[in-house]
Amino acid sequence: MTVVVQRSIDIDAPASTVWAVVSDVERWPEWTASISSVKRSQTGPLAVGERVVVAQPRLPTLTYTVTEVDEGRSFTWSAGSAVSRGVGEHVLAPRINGGCTATLRLTQRGPGARFVGVLLDRITRRYLRMEAEGLKARSEREARAVH
Repeated sequence: MTVVVQRSIDIDAPASTVWAVVSDVERWPEWTASISSVKRSQTGPLAVGERVVVAQPRLPTLTYTVTEVDEGRSFTWSAGSAVSRGVGEHVLAPRINGGCTATLRLTQRGPGARFVGVLLDRITRRYLRMEAEGLKARSEREARAVH
């Protein structure tokens, strides 16, 4: 069973600027109230196999493992168990007339995915909206500061 919640947002900033913001996961609490804290297991760019501890209001603290990184374009991480595993994708796509579109997607997989998806649907949608809007605001602010 698979349950997907997704949010896309157009950002008036270069994909490189948005990537710098979204991939600096330890600073997410600065621009979205959906994240209380983030602790990485290593320094430098996000890397496949890295473990990242994410605390969110009203949710249990989870340890995500980075499973894919396409530098400057996307990263994916996952957390959970065999019963239900959450897979978070963060994808940037340049727009023809400038800026980029960021897509944030959370996929619940496993035999308990439907139950977890229904149980957390409202908060997941709310948090993805907050994260997308925060990413847009922070990235556009960073882009303006450079020019």
